[in-house]
Amino acid sequence: MKKQTQYVVFTIDRHRFALRLSHVRRIVRMVELTPVPEAPAFIAGMINVQGELLGVVNMRKRLQLREREPGINDQLIIATARGRTMALIADAVVGVIEESEEGMTAAGSVVPGAEVVDGMLKTEEGIVLLHDPGTLGLDWQLGAEVVE
Repeated sequence: MKKQTQYVVFTIDRHRFALRLSHVRRIVRMVELTPVPEAPAFIAGMINVQGELLGVVNMRKRLQLREREPGINDQLIIATARGRTMALIADAVVGVIEESEEGMTAAGSVVPGAEVVDGMLKTEEGIVLLHDPGTLGLDWQLGAEVVE
């Protein structure tokens, strides 16, 4: 029997992306961001989630997509990897899909050097790019040491 993995699928513009469900803690609506001086350009700011300060990754900038200001209808995907938790800005969260690990194609086998893409899935709706939160900005230091 093939091992099935669940993925949270989200959109930015018309592009579909996914994170492993095991990395996602929760999904919340966009809130006001606190700017962080001298942070990397893809860090949109910080938020306070139940007393925990989290860095917020602007996925448009991180993935080099068409930029726009975050809006009140955007979603924040709270994800954890490598012992760190951050929020990722998405236009919308589509839902959860379940796919076999065998159905995933490694990004490096299709596009060598695609550092922020972990893999690709072929679904009925089209290609979904898989991401590891650790490559999307969780290695950015927010006054704390990264735990491997």
